[in-house]
Amino acid sequence: MLAVHFGAGNIGRGFIGSLLYESGYQTCFVDVNSEIVDLINQKKEYRVAIADHSKEELFIKNVRAINSRKDPDKVIDSIAQAELVTTAVGPNILPHIAGIIAEGLRKRIQTTDQPLNIIACENMIGGSTLLKEKVYENISKDEKEIFDQRFGFPDAAVDRIVPNQFNEDKLMVMVEPFYEWAVDQTKIVGEKPPVKGITFVDDLKPYIERKLFTVNTGHAAAAYFGYYAGIQTINEAMEKEEIMTLVEKTLQETGLLLVKKYNFEMKKHQEYISKIINRFSNPYISDEVTRVGRSPIRKLGPNDRLVSPAKQFAEVVGEQPVYLAKSIAAALQYDYPQDAEAVEIQENIKNNGLEYTIENYTQLDRKTNLVRLIVEQYHLLKGGRLI
Repeated sequence: MLAVHFGAGNIGRGFIGSLLYESGYQTCFVDVNSEIVDLINQKKEYRVAIADHSKEELFIKNVRAINSRKDPDKVIDSIAQAELVTTAVGPNILPHIAGIIAEGLRKRIQTTDQPLNIIACENMIGGSTLLKEKVYENISKDEKEIFDQRFGFPDAAVDRIVPNQFNEDKLMVMVEPFYEWAVDQTKIVGEKPPVKGITFVDDLKPYIERKLFTVNTGHAAAAYFGYYAGIQTINEAMEKEEIMTLVEKTLQETGLLLVKKYNFEMKKHQEYISKIINRFSNPYISDEVTRVGRSPIRKLGPNDRLVSPAKQFAEVVGEQPVYLAKSIAAALQYDYPQDAEAVEIQENIKNNGLEYTIENYTQLDRKTNLVRLIVEQYHLLKGGRLI
């Protein structure tokens, strides 16, 4: 079985590539990083280290790689022959790979009538749906019908912490033991891909929002509060009692929202929250707050991990999300000079004012109670009050 995976970075190799190998696939990585592509083709294997007391190492074999910038025709040929296509390139890159995927699917139609599923394993809601939309921009109306019949774009929710790392062996990846990969089986064309570790579900939204509003919200809160406190890494931030308390209270708010919205069992969700907080505190993972907090404009988006649950909390729970508002306020104070988005936000606050900046990036009406609460929390933080 051949799987074509776009993105040979740490998540691609350490998470998706690892599970594909364990499931019996030959994996063809597609990337523009010549060094990584050449190393994969030279070594034909790489190591995945588990970040816990066991320090277990897995050897991932049966791999090859293609540089899509240098050899696009080879990518197209591989897609035409594949049993599965996956991505882990980042939400912003999906539109850039849509054209070559469209070409590969077009060639596939000429060579086989076997269906194919394309799963975007991205840190976003509706990644595969977005990819499908961009792929379809590259095909004709006449091709649409056969694409609909042959190709599935099932959305997925993925979760595994793969920290920034610098290893002497440039292919080696360290990952946390925990992972989750849920796929919407209602959008699959043909048989379900036989990938160990995938949970196939009929309704993906509860899984996506549980992950987004617990893992991503909590991770972002820990990063922005950690940066505010002058701490370098997430696990060090979680050692600080004040930050641990703020993250816990933020996740209590998102947890109450999720329980009310999806009828989750409160006890089980509390256990899930505890598991997530333990993951953030893992001493074997040293994840920089500036990596987790990077791209604050995206993280402050109306449908992302901070603003979306804050809006929904006010609507569904009927109370004010004090700790989500404080997390948003901390993100607005994130002024890391090497992050272009952080610099842009600070310039907007300076030139246009806080309320305008909040409205501009979050799309919240500045007259709402939520914006007033964010402003209040922002000034409390400015005054040096973390709690």
